[in-house]
Amino acid sequence: MQLKLERIYDKPQDLSGYRVLVDRLWPRGISKVNAKLDVWEKEIAPSKELRTWFSHDPEKFPDFKKKYIAELDANPETKDFIKLISDQLKDSNVILLYGAKDRENNQAVVLQQYLTDHFGQF
Repeated sequence: MQLKLERIYDKPQDLSGYRVLVDRLWPRGISKVNAKLDVWEKEIAPSKELRTWFSHDPEKFPDFKKKYIAELDANPETKDFIKLISDQLKDSNVILLYGAKDRENNQAVVLQQYLTDHFGQF
């Protein structure tokens, strides 16, 4: 199975997969019914302070990535999140949903790589 990324504002590409919103804030203009989520994991998203500092500035992305990984390493929720995603991937695709306009410089991209790097631990 695959770990995919999808912008929540786009038409859903994979409704058969396990759909996880990985933003701390609910996306503006998206109803909970239309989101077609399985789970909202806001505790795994970057902190308010990190999100505010980053402000989706592509030039800050390399530093954002390092800081977000440090947050993930320190977050007590991360181990359970990795296990959840790993378990779901046994039976279906997992789609990490995000709201950012920038498809290359956002927390979901970092989180996808982080998860891929850590699956071997479980």
